[in-house]
Amino acid sequence: MAEIATTPVPPYYTVIFTSLRTSDDDGYGEMAVRMVELAQQQEGFLGIESAREEVGITVSYWRDAESIRRWKAQVEHREAQRLGRSQWYADYRVRVARVERDYGPESGGVA
Repeated sequence: MAEIATTPVPPYYTVIFTSLRTSDDDGYGEMAVRMVELAQQQEGFLGIESAREEVGITVSYWRDAESIRRWKAQVEHREAQRLGRSQWYADYRVRVARVERDYGPESGGVA
């Protein structure tokens, strides 16, 4: 079941991973599940949202930029990155941003 991540009052950080997959699925699903489990164990992790159709988009939320740097350098995550580049992704982009505003229906749509 899809969920929208519950995040704290800004500021916080986000990593937006956008990808186009190859036809190679060897181990991808298992690795994707493991990466979410592992990310959830990292200090500074706040939440995650993901959608996949023609383009895959995964948005993870982090307390600060240092938490993101640690996640990027995590050993199992580095192996997933290597496999992604070599077999699972035809193209991808990683975008890191600071979230300044966060609002939804509970705020009346006003930031």
